[in-house]
Amino acid sequence: MFDSMTPPPSVRATPIAPTDAWKVIRLVLPHLWPRNAPELRLRVVIGAILLIAAKVTNVSVPVLYKHAVDSLSTPAAQAVAVPILLLVAYGVARVLAQGFGELRDAIFAKVAQRAVRRVALQTFEHLHRLSLRFHLERQTGGLSRVIERGTLGMSFVINFMTFNIIPTILEILLVAGVMWALFDWRFALVTMLAILGYVAFTVQLSEWRSMLVRRMNDSDTDANAKAIDSLLNYETVKYFGNEAHEAARFDVARQRYERAAVRSRISLSVLNVGQGAIISTGLVVVMAMAGQGVISGTMTLGDFVAVNAFLIQLYQPLNMLGFAFREIRDGLVNMEKMFDLLQVPEEVADRPGAPPLPAGPGAIRFEHVDFRYEADRPILHDVSIDIAPGRTVAIVGPSGAGKSTISRILYRFYDVAAGRVLIDGTDIRDVAQQSLRAAIGIVPQDTVLFNDTIYYNIAYGRPAATKAEVEEAARLARIHDFIAALPKGYETMVGERGLKLSGGEKQRVAIARTILKNPRILLFDEATSALDTRTEQEILASLRDVSRGRTTLVIAHRLSTVVDSDEIVVLVDGRVAERGSHAALMARTGVYADMWRRQQEAAEEAERKAAEPASLRAEGHLAAAQ
Repeated sequence: MFDSMTPPPSVRATPIAPTDAWKVIRLVLPHLWPRNAPELRLRVVIGAILLIAAKVTNVSVPVLYKHAVDSLSTPAAQAVAVPILLLVAYGVARVLAQGFGELRDAIFAKVAQRAVRRVALQTFEHLHRLSLRFHLERQTGGLSRVIERGTLGMSFVINFMTFNIIPTILEILLVAGVMWALFDWRFALVTMLAILGYVAFTVQLSEWRSMLVRRMNDSDTDANAKAIDSLLNYETVKYFGNEAHEAARFDVARQRYERAAVRSRISLSVLNVGQGAIISTGLVVVMAMAGQGVISGTMTLGDFVAVNAFLIQLYQPLNMLGFAFREIRDGLVNMEKMFDLLQVPEEVADRPGAPPLPAGPGAIRFEHVDFRYEADRPILHDVSIDIAPGRTVAIVGPSGAGKSTISRILYRFYDVAAGRVLIDGTDIRDVAQQSLRAAIGIVPQDTVLFNDTIYYNIAYGRPAATKAEVEEAARLARIHDFIAALPKGYETMVGERGLKLSGGEKQRVAIARTILKNPRILLFDEATSALDTRTEQEILASLRDVSRGRTTLVIAHRLSTVVDSDEIVVLVDGRVAERGSHAALMARTGVYADMWRRQQEAAEEAERKAAEPASLRAEGHLAAAQ
């Protein structure tokens, strides 16, 4: 247990190491010089040329200003047009410097945004390739926040590196060179020392601040994950009256964020004051040297003004350099976690050059399959099942027997520990996962719908389907009439996770979606568990029609739904205990017959209680209470 003052391990922060920062930057650089994209590469080249032009022009501005001041200080020159021309040139140079910079930003913007988009897409695709195990263990709110901050961080890093850091470094070198050439090496030396001191101080304090920023972000992620998890389970919170408990959990995470945010703001103030002191010290020293030069006659008034203009001109980008460095450090911290997601290996990956699943009638074979979720948690032991094309096989058994694991293995969400699974004689580990899953249609026990329209959720089975095909699938699933009676029909929104629909309605949408997919193999995992008896019988009749000619695997707990199966396989503790038709298994008086008897007794008891008058039920409850 963690107390309210101690963050759990997931939100304890450590600073990003320089090697990690360079690793992140190396991952970004290829996206700024993308392959097979001549237009983007041309934009990079033009942007570099404009960058140099902008900074050279910018450095020439104080020189023109110096000559204008010197010309005005000469009485003979005051009567001619030279000062006016120099002042005009000074103004033009300032406009050109800004124009080159803005044009560079506009041309390079497409390169930067394309890089951000490609990395975000790469992360999104990679997350969909990760195993079911990863997604069962993740927290949706925290993961979405990591991706959001990672893409924003990448945008910051690219923009500040290309539009601020590199231009500022180039301008510093140009200014130092010009001051050495025009005045004295001491001016260049003092200027460079001030800048180096500024950069060293900024780097040192930013290293400390990055740890605080990471702690703040991790606390924010933790708080967001708790909030999303609580809101997704709104009904459960209400069932148990745990609003105060959820608020307390959320507030603990926000307290950690508050403390980290306050420390981060204090560190920012220290950084800003230190940077200002270093720059001011350098400015005072250089201006004192220039003033002494004017007094001794070795420098003109224009030189004094130019030195001041150079340093003032450097002050703004240097001030931005500190801000940019902080943003880059923060961005690298955020990007690190997003790139960490890209480093998560695919637990179940296609073999190189894996072909698609060959066409076939849909025969399924489990050969001596062993499976475990963890090394010390075995689930299936030596399971062998044969399903001939066009036949229906049901798998039944008590809770925890491994029934649903069979469906996950067939979909290759996990690979078997031993044995193999074949479809039409081909090991499913040797084919592309996409083609394997395209051949199987599933109606799961827990149906989750997208927060979109009913039409979208049914059409998700085959997005290219026509409206007529979608409606026909809904008719086969016995839900078309219900949809048509709604005010908005198929355009009705189903809400988050489909919460605006009842359990039975969601299940029928899922059945329609699978019918529309039109696979050669059907898999029903407790497909009618959320339906009332009458609706269940209607759906079962539809499923029998849809299953005709297709290989069908039915996973069920309610035995009344599988009595017509060609074969019933009984799993107990991950092993095949019995197999045969309903009549054959009942004749054995074994595990299946015992399960059937108990379920029938439970159903009869439920019917008896439902038929009792309300007064008798009340008396029974009172007697039980006494």
